Amino acid sequence: MFRNPLLVLILLAICHTGYTQNQDSITFSNTKWKKKSIKVKSKLITHHFNDKNLFGANQNISYVEVKNKRRAAKFVIGQEVKILKPTSSFGQDGNAAVALNGTFFDVKNGGSVDLIKVDGAIVAQNRLDAAGNRASHQKAAIVIEEGKLGLKAWDGSADWEQNETAPNVMVTGPLLTLNDSELALDSGSFNITRHPRTAIGIKPGGKVILLTVDGRSDSSAGMSLFELRKIMKWLGCTSSINLDGGGSTALWVANEGENGIVNYPSDNKKWDHAGERKVANTILLMKKP
Repeated sequence: MFRNPLLVLILLAICHTGYTQNQDSITFSNTKWKKKSIKVKSKLITHHFNDKNLFGANQNISYVEVKNKRRAAKFVIGQEVKILKPTSSFGQDGNAAVALNGTFFDVKNGGSVDLIKVDGAIVAQNRLDAAGNRASHQKAAIVIEEGKLGLKAWDGSADWEQNETAPNVMVTGPLLTLNDSELALDSGSFNITRHPRTAIGIKPGGKVILLTVDGRSDSSAGMSLFELRKIMKWLGCTSSINLDGGGSTALWVANEGENGIVNYPSDNKKWDHAGERKVANTILLMKKP
């Protein structure tokens, strides 16, 4: 018989947390996703958890799964130095098959606040804080070489991204997992608060997932980075990274719906496909020539 009531409460709390997490993973793995084949040997996959049955909330998840092979797909960075435009416009103007909003940017003046390199030319530098420190979204990068996408972690050096040999680089983050190892995430508000989220993941066979989680709505709560990391792992990704989220979160697929936007962007505070925020950069999956 337990004589320490506090110990009993702690044990019960641990058991309840473990049970809840297990139920979430079971719910997720048993989900019947809506799947549709799209161009460049990819699939658009969506599901609306509308019974408050994922992390105790409604959640809407949309993603494109891509065969990350040179002959199957070609990724490029779409960006503007000064002007801002919707993710859908980047996709349309670039004649892409898929467009996903990219890294963090200057909402007032335009341009990325994280380093971007396109075809070997650096078009935006990291904007560090007053003390010269990096933001949490400046400690990892998406790299693209010969159209193939990969993820890399900051090595701790001041000029790490300057020395990256890949011709196309987008610094962003935080990195969630790398080669099946979880990266440290602090308990700051950005990480633990539920927001709309954008992420990219890579599966062991090389397939790439371009994913959005909607939020700021009764129909979809959004996720913390800890929750986002879990679903990326449940989807089979051994490496995954967070990109700019919130009102920027948008996934566009050519010829889908009225405007190509398949998620529910939150910037207009309505549950529809019309609430895109103008952004400075994107990841594009190109059509075959």
